[in-house]
Amino acid sequence: MTLEKNQTVELTIEDLTHDGAGVGKIDGFPLFIKGALPGERIDAKIIKLKKNYGFARLVRVYVESKHRVEAPCPIYKQCGGCQLQHLSYEGQLEAKYNQVESVLQRIGHLDNVKIHPVLGMNDPWNYRNKAQVPVGEEEGGLVAGFYQQRSHSIVNMDECMIQQEVNDQVVQTVKRIAEKYGVRAYDEQKHRGTLRHIMVRYGQVSKEVMVVFVTKQSEIPHREEIIEEIVAEIPNVKSIVQNINPKKTNVVFGDKTTVLWGEEYIYDSIGDIKFAISARSFYQVNPEQTKVLYDKALEYADLNGSETVIDAYCGIGTISLFLAQKAKRVYGVEIVPEAIDDAKRNAKLNGVENVDFAVGEAEKVIPWWKAQGIEADVIVVDPPRKGCDETLLQTIIEMKPKRVVYVSCNPATLARDLKILEEGGFETKEVQPVDMFPHTTHCEAVARIELK
Repeated sequence: MTLEKNQTVELTIEDLTHDGAGVGKIDGFPLFIKGALPGERIDAKIIKLKKNYGFARLVRVYVESKHRVEAPCPIYKQCGGCQLQHLSYEGQLEAKYNQVESVLQRIGHLDNVKIHPVLGMNDPWNYRNKAQVPVGEEEGGLVAGFYQQRSHSIVNMDECMIQQEVNDQVVQTVKRIAEKYGVRAYDEQKHRGTLRHIMVRYGQVSKEVMVVFVTKQSEIPHREEIIEEIVAEIPNVKSIVQNINPKKTNVVFGDKTTVLWGEEYIYDSIGDIKFAISARSFYQVNPEQTKVLYDKALEYADLNGSETVIDAYCGIGTISLFLAQKAKRVYGVEIVPEAIDDAKRNAKLNGVENVDFAVGEAEKVIPWWKAQGIEADVIVVDPPRKGCDETLLQTIIEMKPKRVVYVSCNPATLARDLKILEEGGFETKEVQPVDMFPHTTHCEAVARIELK
């Protein structure tokens, strides 16, 4: 069958893409259709054709998925923050399990690995402890919200159903106060204006609030009055910070960060571990599920108190400090110097003395440690979305630890890296997916790997 643009076709949806679009095929040719769900029989209008695939718009659903629901968020169809609100939570967990299973088989060629059902949330709403929203202008007033899908148009938002309610309230308060004092939004096209982003961080346990202004220049009109009103109106605000980003870029933060009022840090806890969080700290946005994820990583590390553990990509020391509760000694390495400063601070904050942190590339620091006589019984990796550096994987293969625990935020790169470790003499025993980001397509997973 020859396909043409603007043609309407009938097809059955077989799967979801990594960004939540339905996948259906016409004579083996895949079409991606936003809003369509697996199992549905639909009409779709073709809007773009490439050589090996195409995109279509959902026109009509003949047979609905049993998991199709009405998205509760009023701006869901415009906003790019969530992708799966039209899929029941049970359906989301099923889709994420299928995603992990599919890439492990297709990319990793791991057909016999035990994959556990996805660990989801009892209440999958209002979980995010950090709001980071761009600011714009409409008809002279400030707007703040997420970008519309595949655009830089801001969808103005009064509340976000996956944000902590406190964050929504603080964003609205700060926006209103800034508008009252005539603060202009930054204009991406013209590279002028002041306020680029409002960021709010909230300590779920401590209840402390941090407000961050990301601005184009250091001057904020009526800064003292704005600070005074924020302090008066927002309960538990402990820190007001300004980050200056003068560049013509869509990167959120600039290099210079200044505390305008209060403390440099707010505090929060995951389990028994307390963390100091600065404006630029990497800290998991869903602490409830982070505890679930790290408990599983700790279980897979299977520590009895005599082990030396290396935590590659240790960040601000979150997993390292969990591991240190059960290990003899933990060595953490991270390429970002500020993160290592935070990690050392967090170790001190918790009175943890059996950890050492180093700045550098894991694939260089770990062999240096080995040369100093440090032999790892367990290596834990928690890399960014691009997965582990191949040199690091070869280093792990050469070091031959008894166990490797791989914490992943991208099942596809997890599958690729597991294949390399398997070829290097390791065996993947089990994988536990964890839903850290309900209503989005992202899925975390932790894998238990043992030396053959």
